[in-house]
Amino acid sequence: MTTTPKLTAFAAPQGGAGLPWGGPAGGLITLALSKGRILDECLPLLKAAGIEVLEDPDTSRKLILATSRPDVRVVLVRATDVPTYVQYGGADLGVAGKDILLEHSGEGIYQPLDLKIARCRMSVATRADFDYASAVKQGSRIRVATKYTGVARQHFADKGVHVDLIKLYGSMELAPLTGLADAIVDLVSSGSTLRANNLVEVEHIVDISSRLIVNQAALKLKRDAIRPLIEAFEKAVQA
Repeated sequence: MTTTPKLTAFAAPQGGAGLPWGGPAGGLITLALSKGRILDECLPLLKAAGIEVLEDPDTSRKLILATSRPDVRVVLVRATDVPTYVQYGGADLGVAGKDILLEHSGEGIYQPLDLKIARCRMSVATRADFDYASAVKQGSRIRVATKYTGVARQHFADKGVHVDLIKLYGSMELAPLTGLADAIVDLVSSGSTLRANNLVEVEHIVDISSRLIVNQAALKLKRDAIRPLIEAFEKAVQA
């Protein structure tokens, strides 16, 4: 087995400023995570892989957090930015939902592992009194609100359904209720929010879970350090 080389710890300045040439230090492994459900469900996997974040991400105001391993640090970014940080080398690894990755080009990113966390599904939903099946069958043009315009466009194109897409960033359930849209494409977990707003799922698009993603260049340059991390995550998922 390849011996992991000794790595020099890097003490990031307060707030993460002053990184050399705008990227991670040479021997340091940077993991990009987003706050919320993904972070909450990822922390036990990190612990099982031998990595513990030394500060509480929910209470700390720092965006760069040290871990129990001096060669690994965590950066906290918006969920939609995780693939970008990994793609352009701001982070070596990251954890991102499949929904985000489907919207992202994925260029320069390796996806070695489904972590099987933050599971949900992406679906089409409408008001309970909207006859979606008839509208599709009749070839009607349907107004669809979503933040996943790329996925939605491909889904409806594959079905031959004519749609006008409306880009929204939140409170998706309001769109059909106010007449802004006939349908929405959004993530659904238990379905309780849909039911509370008199909406129903009418079509399943894709199952969603979070994936470990790796910068392809980092995987080559830091192979001896990153490969064991991927293997540790894999064992944690299988445990």
